Formats: sequence, C-alpha cells, structure tokens
Amino acid sequence: MLLIPAIDLKDGKCVRLRQGLMDDVTVFSDNPVDMATRWVDAGTKRLHLVDLNGAFEGKPVNGEVVKAIASAYPDLPIQIGGGIRDVETVQAYLDAGVQYCIIGTKAVQDPQFVIDLCEKFPGHIIVGIDAKNGMVATEGWAEDSGVSAIDLAQKFEKAGVSAIVYTDIARDGMMQGVNIDATVELAESISIPVIASGGVTNMDDIIGLCDVEHRGVTGTILGRSIYEGTIDLVAAQQYVDKRALDNQTADNGTTA
Repeated sequence: MLLIPAIDLKDGKCVRLRQGLMDDVTVFSDNPVDMATRWVDAGTKRLHLVDLNGAFEGKPVNGEVVKAIASAYPDLPIQIGGGIRDVETVQAYLDAGVQYCIIGTKAVQDPQFVIDLCEKFPGHIIVGIDAKNGMVATEGWAEDSGVSAIDLAQKFEKAGVSAIVYTDIARDGMMQGVNIDATVELAESISIPVIASGGVTNMDDIIGLCDVEHRGVTGTILGRSIYEGTIDLVAAQQYVDKRALDNQTADNGTTA
C-alpha cells in the first residue's frame, strides 16, 4: 500500500479544503517545500500535489511551487493535478521533474485527450476521478458531469493510464473515514490500479485499505489526517512496509 501525502496549493501556500470548497480553507504552511521535507523525512515514497487555483482557472497557477518541490527532491516520484488541460502543461511538469500528471476535468470532457497523452507520455498519466454518489464532478468539483465514475474509468482501461485516483467528494476533508466499498467497486470494475482519496482518518482506514489491496486498491492519499495528527505518517509507513514484507515472506514460503 502506497501512502501518498497530499500538498494542496492555494496562492502559494499549503492548505486543505473541506469537500473542495475554496472558501472553506485551512492554511497549514506558508512554505510548501518545507512541508514536502516533513513528509520526506517521515519516509514517504511519493507526493501528491494539487494546484487548487489551477483546478478552478483551468491552467497552472502554482507551477513555480511545484517546480521548487520537484527540484528539492529529484529522486522522489511526484504526481500533480489541477488545471492540466493541454499537452504543453504536461510537458512542462515532466520537464520540471514531476513523474505523473493527473487529468481530471479534461478526462470527462475529452477522453481522447487522455488517450493521446498516454501515447505521447507513456507511464506518466493518471486519471483523477472525483465523484459524489458515484457520479463524476468536474471544474474543481463545482459541476456534476452526469457521467458515472465506473463508466469513465472503463473508457481508459486500455489507454495506458498508470492509475486512477478516486476521490469521494462527500468524504474529502471531513475526517469521516474512507469509502472503501465504493473504491473497491471501482477497482474491481477495471484493470487499472486505483489510489483511494478522501476521508482517510486514522490507522483503521489504512488497515482496511491494506486488506483490499489485493482487489486493486494499491495506494491512498493522506490529507487532513496527517496535518491534524490523527495519523502518524512515520508509524503508518512502518506498518505498511512491515505488512508488505510479511506478505512477501508468505508468498515466498508458498512458492518454495
């Protein structure tokens, strides 16, 4: 299970929103690079960045901050979402050292765009599906697309998408627990790995996600929980590392 700390960027600061509402914001740091250092020191193996301004404006706004984080940690895989609507933006992020670009709104509006990106940038494209009651939301979660999350995910099954980041909007930032059932339902409907997002609150959520890893849920994004301390990232990382080692040992014993 890949634990991925989120750094949400608004006006150059590290913030968290509740249910994607730009007027319900908590500022956690004025220096996102320092926040990245905090999570790197805790042992994280990937970072999740979101350009919140970009998600609403449809173009990168916090690009310089993203570049600064990528430059500070060139060997750390970074995934970035928010306002990525053209090839030039993807190219710029990859050139800056970002490993994965997450396509959200544009994936709903123009699925062929994602297919073309996967051909041009193989192994670097993730689709972000943000849903409420199973239906995809777009434009920074402000619009209901009328498309089901499963139907959208299945459109990209053979396109070469590296993963699907599935966010349950109703749970995001609310500290109410991750929607494991909906996440597993999506994961089992496709062959693409799914990264859970939204509502991860405590170690019980992480244990629950580890229990369904074999069903296609390969990672989870951690937000408010690690900022408010309901999850200790160091302890959580140690737990998933030990669990992975135990599973590997068990597998080796079975095949020996």
